[in-house]
Amino acid sequence: MTGGSPLLGGSLEVWIAIVLIGVATYGFRLSFIHLFGRVDEVPDRIKRPLRYVPPAVLAALALPYLVTIRPSVAATLADEQLIAGVVAGAVAWRTENVTATIAGGMVTLWLFRFVVFA
Repeated sequence: MTGGSPLLGGSLEVWIAIVLIGVATYGFRLSFIHLFGRVDEVPDRIKRPLRYVPPAVLAALALPYLVTIRPSVAATLADEQLIAGVVAGAVAWRTENVTATIAGGMVTLWLFRFVVFA
């Protein structure tokens, strides 16, 4: 192994960075537990922006898999993942049921992938 300690299995700097990032993450999370354990109610100026965290995280995780850039606009709009995502979004909006949303999206994806575009 070149460039690293055989005992650690890699570069010492990498292991130090991993440990420091882990300690910082743990400390950051522990500070919120400690802070909200001492506060009776979350202030409105903090609560208001926190409402947007779940939709932002969902969008950041799901959107790259739904929208792919194809050679043409028609090919992009005819992508089975995008169609299934739109159907799942519509089912979620109408039913507000997670199981129905997953089922509707997966059935649509499989239908388009294995039947329509096969």
